[in-house]
Amino acid sequence: MKALITGGAGFIGSHLAESLLADGHEVIIVDDLSTGSMRNIAGIVGHKSLQFVLDDVRNAGTMNVLVEKCDIIYHLAAAVGVQLIVDEPVRTIETNIHGTEVVLEMANKYRKKIVIASTSEVYGKSERVPFCEDDDTVLGSTRFSRWSYACSKAIDEFLGLAYYHQYDLPVIIVRFFNTVGPRQTGQYGMVIPRFVEQALKGHKITIYGTGKQCRCFGFVGDAVESVRRLAVSPTAPGRVYNVGSTNEISIEGLADKVLAMTGSKAGKEFISYEQAYGRDFDDMMRRVPCVERLRNQINYVPETDLDEILRLVVAEKKEGLGK
Repeated sequence: MKALITGGAGFIGSHLAESLLADGHEVIIVDDLSTGSMRNIAGIVGHKSLQFVLDDVRNAGTMNVLVEKCDIIYHLAAAVGVQLIVDEPVRTIETNIHGTEVVLEMANKYRKKIVIASTSEVYGKSERVPFCEDDDTVLGSTRFSRWSYACSKAIDEFLGLAYYHQYDLPVIIVRFFNTVGPRQTGQYGMVIPRFVEQALKGHKITIYGTGKQCRCFGFVGDAVESVRRLAVSPTAPGRVYNVGSTNEISIEGLADKVLAMTGSKAGKEFISYEQAYGRDFDDMMRRVPCVERLRNQINYVPETDLDEILRLVVAEKKEGLGK
């Protein structure tokens, strides 16, 4: 099988590429390296079954050539990360929506199955916990740029499902919930690498808001396994699937774990969202997935616990700082 991974030099994409290559598949990665990095795929560059293409998924000419050559598309290319979304909302909207338009058009032209990466952000500020795939979304005001990401990914979902219903294109939507692990960068606001790097450098861990907001952190390896199983399930297309852990922890509790695991004595400091982002910010207190649909479809749910994830991230960041 030949797989095309858009955004394949990114955090999740690079792990997916490694997994597919390890099982003997051919892989084409297309990435413009705007948020991805060649460091992420350093271990597979030069692999006989890998082709890397430096380009933007919005380039229809390139995508036409690549989609024709592949058997399945994993569409992971997107503008992601809270900091990036706040700083560059135009880029977020244009990349996410138009990129998906181009990829879906080509997938339909050549009748290729496509897995589209979405996000738990589409649930917005809903207070119904856990979040189920068919629940209503509750989005904040348009004056908060963070909701542009949620809306752009919701449009991606609508468009993907429209292609499924109108053209019978095999489309699978996966909503990732706080996927974490080695290679994730804190540059765009991802909390675990940011906390770990601060602790290892002897800096206070900076917590935005009260720290009482809770999240569920799932391991990237488990997410990749879930996506790959969905991709080969004959009855998976035409639906949305939550992919993530169901184990909750507060952000302050996460900071305490990181401090304990790194042995840091630097402590914590709390700052307002306005201090952190330079403007008002709309957040939600809990975000927990219901994973029954995933379990029923592929008989698997993410299982790696947070302590193990943190051990892996701490080891990677220590190695990086040593270099």
